[in-house]
Amino acid sequence: MLDGLDLLVIGECVADIVRLPDAADRVHPGGSPANVAYGLARLGHDATLLTQLGPDENGRLIRDHLTGSGVDVITDGSTAPTPSAAVALDGAGRATYTFEIAWTLGPVSLERPPSHVHTGSIATVTEPGAAAVVAAVESLRAAATVSYDPNVRPALMGDHEAAVRRAELCVALSDVVKASDEDLEWLYPGEDPVKVAGRWLATGPAVVLVTRGGDGAFAVLAEGPVTVDALPVAVVDTVGAGDAFMSGTLHALALHGLLGPAGRERLRALDKGTVMDVLRRASASAAVTVARAGANPPGLAELDAALGRM
Repeated sequence: MLDGLDLLVIGECVADIVRLPDAADRVHPGGSPANVAYGLARLGHDATLLTQLGPDENGRLIRDHLTGSGVDVITDGSTAPTPSAAVALDGAGRATYTFEIAWTLGPVSLERPPSHVHTGSIATVTEPGAAAVVAAVESLRAAATVSYDPNVRPALMGDHEAAVRRAELCVALSDVVKASDEDLEWLYPGEDPVKVAGRWLATGPAVVLVTRGGDGAFAVLAEGPVTVDALPVAVVDTVGAGDAFMSGTLHALALHGLLGPAGRERLRALDKGTVMDVLRRASASAAVTVARAGANPPGLAELDAALGRM
């Protein structure tokens, strides 16, 4: 493995049933946390996913997909059906989702403490499992850095004020936060995303990164904002793009020695030059993913090739 870090991702697996006009359905392994774990393993990291998978065809498909890339999959023994999401794509490849999801994660013992914990998405808002996720992060963060991506799915967020409170709690528990401009618009309608990111930064994280689709991405840190343009690419679909950005972010931070208990102090002293490199690597990871079907993030060679085009 690249760095000796134990990276733990906590969250849902989802079978993405992709529906195109005038074409047969295609099933892809998905779920934002699962995609992040898969992306980290593809980039050479030691990644573990704590999740739930049903004893069904979709569960076997997702488990084989994850373990085939090197992800260590840990479940709580649930026998509920594997969650699914129907993903409808328009002519431009933009995705909308319809979900059939239950999230009831129970306590699970880990063989070894992680160096870094990532969570977010449905796993942090859907009860009763969301409470278990927050409790796990609270117990692990003393010895691990933490990252969070709200990955807002409006149909599953429930009461808006409660969802905002939960997002803000997770932000405050985190060292690194990533969100899309669409996430922030849903959480704080009409507010400037740069100002929202700055407000989040003041509650605890060392850096807040915000993706803006074809308009690139920016990060806010104590020194101020840093922006990067998107890599020009022919978009096939946007499924998993944000997750590839997240795994690319964690990969870049790990390369700079900024994850894990030994990296936390350095992370707090993050400078703009380092953040620019992180944004470039994360954006390149997303660009590779949107250029092909499904949540299919790059390996190391593909990421390096994409960086060479930036």
